[in-house]
Amino acid sequence: MIDIRKALLAVVALPLIATATAARPSPDQPVPEIKFDSVDFLQMPSGMNLGEVAGVAVNKAGHVFVFHRGNTSGPAYSAAAAQLLEFDASGKFIREIGKNLYAWSFAHAVRIDPFGNIWTADKGSDTVVKFDPSGKVKMVIGRKIEATSVQSKTYERADPPLPPIDGYFRQVTDMAWDSKGNTYISDGYVNSRVAKVAPDGRWLKSWGSFGSQPGQFNQPHSIAVDAQDRVYVADRGNRRIQVFDTEGKLLNIITIRVPFPDDAPVAIGNRPTDASPGYMLPGAPWAICITPKSAGPQTLFVADAWPGRIYKLSLDGKVLGWLGGAGKQLKQFGWAHELACPTENQLFVAEVLNWRVQKLTLRTR
Repeated sequence: MIDIRKALLAVVALPLIATATAARPSPDQPVPEIKFDSVDFLQMPSGMNLGEVAGVAVNKAGHVFVFHRGNTSGPAYSAAAAQLLEFDASGKFIREIGKNLYAWSFAHAVRIDPFGNIWTADKGSDTVVKFDPSGKVKMVIGRKIEATSVQSKTYERADPPLPPIDGYFRQVTDMAWDSKGNTYISDGYVNSRVAKVAPDGRWLKSWGSFGSQPGQFNQPHSIAVDAQDRVYVADRGNRRIQVFDTEGKLLNIITIRVPFPDDAPVAIGNRPTDASPGYMLPGAPWAICITPKSAGPQTLFVADAWPGRIYKLSLDGKVLGWLGGAGKQLKQFGWAHELACPTENQLFVAEVLNWRVQKLTLRTR
């Protein structure tokens, strides 16, 4: 068993350039627990339930978009499992977007761009789809493998990994935008890279490869861009967040080390050990989000699977507080897979294991 209390510091950030320095709290400055309230507020249509909720996003009107692994069809193995739903700010169901869309295979993430367009990353079909606010498909990046192809099966991990191909994804995970409208896509479970795509859909470049060295990735699982156009990549398997400029130059590496009890509950399975995969260990970033510039000074939120907490950080990597823990009740999390943070004190949490979205309100005192 891991002795987290003795082994972990409050936070470690590794600056790679002089302007990317991160404060390190001393032992007499513990990271505070953040008090918060939670509600399971979505009002589903009669007779309808969510499946595994992989993605959640909020637009400027407060509408909540949920990308879940429901509406399942096909056999138990390799079934299609993706559905995109919209709710108003009170949680009332509005509509389904993209019903029976060709891209729907295995939901992974949903985001709203600065213009109100709705974007999805589908891990199963290897596609990123852009909808306009009315729900019309406006752009598709990547391509779903043809059903008649001999490649129409689960990816097999090759050693060494197969070289990535421009314009194609292998188990894509998330997307974000810079101030010029370029899209950054985390690609993902197999290709281990970040792709950069122009506003008109032109493939501009990609960077990264599989590994644990600076600039390499092991499951880039979530991505966000701040108001300074710095690109934050949740390098989940390596238990770190890597920060880049828009051309892929590495600026900073952030790792989270917050002590917690040895007997902290797990969401499912056995308690992780030092031999467990990196993505199951403390501080491994499953989901990240950055509050919008319009909401004031920007804040980074990060979720891990065990101990199942959400961490509040400054953009330089200092942990400001933590909340929650693994479990099945409200204010507990079962694999928080995506976060939406419209303000510093409001969060929406998509949970894979608990099949729900929690709306959190962080207490200011």
